[in-house]
Parts: sequence; C-alpha cells; structure tokens
Amino acid sequence: MPNRLAHETSPYLLQHADNPVDWWPWSEEAFEEARRRGVPVHLSVGYSSCHWCHVLAKESFQDEVTAAFMNEHFVNIKVDREERPDVDAVYMEAVQAATGQGGWPMTVFLTPDAEPFYFGTYFPPAPRQGMPSFRQVLQGVHQAWDERREEVTEVAEKIVRDLAGREISYGDARTPGEEELAQALLGLTREYDPQRGGFGGAPKFPPSMVLEFLLRHHARTGAEGALQMAQDTCERMARGGMYDQLGGGFARYSVDRDWVVPHFEKMLYDNALLCRVYAHLWRATGSELARRVALETADFMVRELRTNEGGFASALDADSDDGTGRHVEGAYYVWTPEQLREVLGDEDAELAAQHFGVTEEGTFEEGASVLQLPVRDGVFDAEKIASISERLLAARAERPAPGRDDKVVAAWNGLAIAALAETGAYFDRPDLVEAAVAAADLLVRLHLDEQARLTRTSKDGHAGANAGVLEDYADVAEGFLALASVTGEGVWLEFAGFLLDHVLVRFTDPESGSLYDTAADAERLIRRPQDPTDNAAPSGWTAAANALLSYAAHTGSEPHRTAAERALGVVKALGPRVPRFIGWGLAAAEAVLDGPREVAVVGPALDDEGTRALHRTALLGTAPGAVVAAGAPGSDEFPLLADRPLVGGEPAAYVCRNFTCDAPTTEPDRLRTVLSG
Repeated sequence: MPNRLAHETSPYLLQHADNPVDWWPWSEEAFEEARRRGVPVHLSVGYSSCHWCHVLAKESFQDEVTAAFMNEHFVNIKVDREERPDVDAVYMEAVQAATGQGGWPMTVFLTPDAEPFYFGTYFPPAPRQGMPSFRQVLQGVHQAWDERREEVTEVAEKIVRDLAGREISYGDARTPGEEELAQALLGLTREYDPQRGGFGGAPKFPPSMVLEFLLRHHARTGAEGALQMAQDTCERMARGGMYDQLGGGFARYSVDRDWVVPHFEKMLYDNALLCRVYAHLWRATGSELARRVALETADFMVRELRTNEGGFASALDADSDDGTGRHVEGAYYVWTPEQLREVLGDEDAELAAQHFGVTEEGTFEEGASVLQLPVRDGVFDAEKIASISERLLAARAERPAPGRDDKVVAAWNGLAIAALAETGAYFDRPDLVEAAVAAADLLVRLHLDEQARLTRTSKDGHAGANAGVLEDYADVAEGFLALASVTGEGVWLEFAGFLLDHVLVRFTDPESGSLYDTAADAERLIRRPQDPTDNAAPSGWTAAANALLSYAAHTGSEPHRTAAERALGVVKALGPRVPRFIGWGLAAAEAVLDGPREVAVVGPALDDEGTRALHRTALLGTAPGAVVAAGAPGSDEFPLLADRPLVGGEPAAYVCRNFTCDAPTTEPDRLRTVLSG
C-alpha cells in the first residue's frame, strides 16, 4: 500500500513511496497530526543520488518491524534536501551545532512544534563501531518523550534559542579591497597541496568557485601563483578518477588526496561550475586540456542530463547494478584487466591498461580500477587511444545505467545555462548555446509566474509546490545574464532584472544589507536560514552579489550596485579567514575592484563578420566580471548600446569602467589588449 509520498514530484520521495513507513511530506498537516496524537516527529532528510540514504532505506525503512515501531510512535516526515534547501539548512545547522558534524542522510527528532531535540545522520541496523542501531535510537527517543517530556521540550526550546543567537557577524558594508584579497590568496596558498593540486586533505572536493577567484585574481593582478594553482588543480582533477575519462563529466568528489577514487554520483551543479571553470582556464591560457574538458563536460550534460522538456536533471546515482542484481557503487564506471580484454583483445587491452592506469590489483574495490590518465613517459598513438575509448564507451553503454534524478532545479539550471552559453560561444558550438536557450525557455515557461516569482523545481513538465530560495533567483539571473551577453538578446537581461528586483525587496535586510536564503514572505521555520559560505555550489548570498553587480554594470542601476557592495561586506569579514568557503564572493570582489568593465559592441548585425569578430573578442576578454552587450546602433535591447554609433561606418566596441570610457575601437586586437585584465 503506497504511503502519502506516491503523488510527490521528487524522485527521492517517490523512492520511498512503497516503504512500509507511513511517510508524510513536509507539511503543516503532518505537524497537526503529531499534535493530535501527542507524538514526536521523526524527520529524515536526503536526496536521490545519496549512497548512504539508499543503505538506510534498505536496512531500516523497508524493514516491516522497524517501520511498524516508527508508525506507532512517531509522525515520520521525508524531505528531499534538493527540493527544500531551507528545511535542510535550518536542521543541518542544529545537527552541526549539537554533534560537530553533519551529512546525509540526516535524522532529526522534533517536537510537534518543529523544535529539534535529538540528531544524527546514518544509523546502522545493528550497533556498530560505537554507534547505536537505528531501532535503539527510535526506542530511546520514544522512551524519553514518554517519560521525560518536559525535559525534552526544554532541551528543544534551548536549541531553538541558541540557533537564534547564532546571527552572522556581518563585518561592515564595504567591499573587500586589495589587502583582503591578498590575504585570501595567502590563505589559499597555505592550504594548497602542491604535489597533487587542490586544497586540504581527503576527501577532496572540486574547488570550482575558488578556481574562478584565482583566474580573476591573475587576470587583474598578473599574480602567477594564482594561475599556477588553478592550472595545476584543473590538470590533476581532469587526469584523475573523478573525471569520467570515457564519457566526460565529473563525479562529486575524490575520497582520497590524489583524485584517484571518486564518490561516483554526478551532480548537475558540479558539472556546470567545472565546465565554466575549464572554459575560463582555456580563455586565460589556451590550454588544449582545458578546451577538451570544457567541451566533453558540456556534451555530457546535454547527452545525459537533459530532460525531454529541455531542462537539466539534477544527478546520476553513484550506484548501479553490477550485472548480478547487486546495486554497487561505481559498477557502471570501473574496469578490471579481464573486462578490458573481453572488449579489446589482449594487445589493445594492455595498451588501454597502461594509458588509463588499470592494474591487476585494482585502484578501487574487488580488483577493479577507476580509469585515469596518469602522467607517463613515452607517447601514445592518439588514433589508437581514440578507437579504444570509443569501444570501451560502447561496451559500457551495455551495462545497467545508474539511476537519474529527473527533477529540474532552477538554481542548478541557471548555472548550466551560464556554462553552456559561454562554452558554446568560445568554441563555436551553436548547439550548446541552443541548449542553454532551451533550458532558459523552460524556466521562464514553467518556473516563473506572472510576478516573476520562481518555483524551485519541476519534473516531467510539471512545476513543484516549493517556492524558490535565494540561490534560485541569483543563479537563474546569472544564467540569463550570460545568455544575454552571448546571444545579444536583451530579453534575458530584462528577465534577470525581474528576478533581482525580488532579491532587493524580498531577500535583503534593509538595515544591514545582509541576505536571507528564504523570502520575507516564505514559510516560517524555527529560524530564517542565512548562510553566506559557498559549499558544493555558490551560496545564494555570493551568487546574488555577482548577479547584482553584473546587472548594475549593464544598466547603471545604483540600487543594484549598492546592494552588491553591501552584500560583499561579509566577504571582507570571511575572505581572509576562510577563503576556501567564500570563493564566489572573492570572485565578485575581484570584479568590483576591476570595475567591472562594460563592453558595448555595435554593428549592423550580429552575424556580420566585423561585428562577430568584435563580439567574440569581447566575450574572450579575461577582465574580471566584464559584461558584454552586442547589437545594432540605436537598438534598445541593451542600455549599454544607447548613443553608441558605428565608427566610420564600421562595427565598433566601446569599453567603459568606473564612469570613464576608452576611445571606441574597430580593431579586435586593440579590444583584446584593453580586456586582457
């Protein structure tokens, strides 16, 4: 008998629709039921491509005895953290404050007033390594609620009070200057791993937003160390097992310091951010590796994550069937020498093993290896390797594929739109720009209402019920702004403006200029979440600062510029202290220090040869955060085109920053020099 999740749009919730647990979605009705029955709430938060979420479900939520106990003594609520990042953020903060660590699956017990009193993550089916079993936890919480309810309620109230007291120390409302950015660079240098690239130890996450800061810092200051860290990290990630050497695209993170063994789930946001980083690295250096990885990652997103409606799905699972009916992490991606021989024959298998680092003992589990590109002496025959890769990819396609989370998340689609638009423009791939336009069209058609309010998710062409949060407004605006620069279609600038007006009115504290993750009129939780730090993707706060700044550069809007600068006060406070966790904010600060530059390209038509050359040169400029408007003279598509005539009847480019303008130029080489940072 399906439970109440059967009609949800989240693939993660639907995975639990046939559990014997009587799950509720997050709703006021669930808490009313807890009050009516006088029982606590068991809140379980995860997401569809989370390995340990699947393990917990299999061991406990599908167990009839455990489920019966849960149904009798709790109201059980299941939340997809990707649909409700606000609920996730509020209770994750409580988990981290109480236990010093967090993660998913997240297990929280609440009073019927949604106040948390007991926390954890994954609990095993039997006691293990000092951890109680899940059933022991359930029994302990039930007993405490039954026998010491007053004490439990007091604990919950104290936790909520403590959370309310954890307001962000905002710093001041000024943007970081040279000194803070130099301190941030120094801090990153200290945490940099010079042998392996990346920052810190294991596990190693792709530092996408920090890499954007390093590229912008190098462009503005010429600091070679910043470029070197970015280049070396990108090369090590692309040669390691975290990058799919056959199909393109990146896994979530590396479990080791050497980028050998990934956590195999592939997330849209990682691939969108990394695609853009590698495209920007190519723009800065001309690196052939960066070009290849940017294009392969873009092609991966379009090939494997694009939905029938033109949006992009959230993720591919880490686990898949290994061919024996067992669901195993990485089964789709790893190879043994024997499997290579079956597909390639002995001679080519030996060459493939050398090229991709496949060993007899294996680099992963049970003698299997993750494909890498180790740095080796000697030269491989490129045509031979291409043929081997094609045959391996075709053989892999016959394996049971990992599951796909088909929900379209507005924020992550915004990141994908920006990446595909720019990658398509840089490498003359109009099909990628078209894919970006199609995703943007879907967001406008399905996720935006008449007041330009965003819905966070959709699935199969149906909008979900959850309101967009700050990162949705900011990242979608970022995508639309990139699309406006690439296509010369001012409608995307207009849509970005609608979204950013909501940021100014509904997400910004008018007193301090700080930003909240949820709108002023959103559902009230035990605390209004507010986190400026970048984690797996840019925080809504830093993403908004970047988008507000770009929009102000396009339009001259003083309120948007002021809001961006006030929001960056938090980067002044955090940048020198924790630069790894505020990279996108540091990148925005680089743009402020550079202007950012405003480039207007005027020509009779965008497909005119002279106009196209100037437009392309403008897009390839490395000046941090530069914005580009292109169109016919006298066009009202973009404010930057106003009063900008042709020069001697020729297409021309105008470059301004900080209220001063260079003389217009008709020469791409001259424009390239002006925009080289």
